[in-house]
Amino acid sequence: MSNSSSITQFLLLAFTDTRELQLLHFWLFLGIYLAALLGNGLIITTIACDQQLHTPMYFFLLNLALLDLGSISTTVPKFMANSPWDTRAISYQGCTAQVLTVASLVGAELSLLTVMSYDRYIAICKPLHYGTLLGSRACVHMAAAAWATGFLTALLHTANTFSLPLCKGNALDQFFCEIPQILKLSCSDTYFREAGFIVVSVCLGFGCFVFIVVSYVQMLRAVLRIPSEQGRHKAFSTCLPHLAVVSLFVSTGMIAYLKSPSISSPSLDLVVSVLYSVVPPAVNPLVYSMRNQELKVALKKLIHSFFCQQQ
Repeated sequence: MSNSSSITQFLLLAFTDTRELQLLHFWLFLGIYLAALLGNGLIITTIACDQQLHTPMYFFLLNLALLDLGSISTTVPKFMANSPWDTRAISYQGCTAQVLTVASLVGAELSLLTVMSYDRYIAICKPLHYGTLLGSRACVHMAAAAWATGFLTALLHTANTFSLPLCKGNALDQFFCEIPQILKLSCSDTYFREAGFIVVSVCLGFGCFVFIVVSYVQMLRAVLRIPSEQGRHKAFSTCLPHLAVVSLFVSTGMIAYLKSPSISSPSLDLVVSVLYSVVPPAVNPLVYSMRNQELKVALKKLIHSFFCQQQ
């Protein structure tokens, strides 16, 4: 038996015990991580350097890229650092920091995606009020509120989780530290605390999801009333990337946390955790840049100016 005061480290779940496969996973995750760094880094740099992209939509997109960079940088580097050395250990303090950071960034991203849907709703349904409702100060306040909401919610859940005595070992069924896995190690009756975590998370997520769905229903009705085909295409091109990112984020999160325990297994949990924690930060830049002509033009200008300076 052990308790939380005697636990100095946790053991993360290894993908495999085979040395060759461990190295393969290391290179695979390194490729995904570098792709996420490159994609999100280019979006951040492009938006920051191009004056024409200093608008509310791109300001929120810059914040989303920062969140994606933070979330994938919190989990993947530790996994990559462990893989070549055939170790699974993470310190107690490191695990606490990882739980707080991951939960904070996930909560902030959900809030920010909700704010971004509001931005698109105002732009399409109330274009004459766009400058008034989404001025620079309002945008900064909304982005700050999204970050603060994520942090405060995560701080509450992290403090609640690590205040529990742990007596079921220190092995986690996950390749990074997260709250449900820590709760499984508790020796006290965690039903009410775990139920509280689920209720708060589901209510927050469901409220944001309902807001996003209602916003997009209103946007769809407004877009279909646009007389010109070019106008409809432009409106859809700004909405579809955001809708795709929201769908990926919400669907993978729901599969991860709301799936039935009867179909749960370590291998399935690993696949699902990779889907919601690793794939979105790497895919989001591609989704946003595929149909956004303004972003593609600005990115080409940035790359062109960079290479011209090198010559």
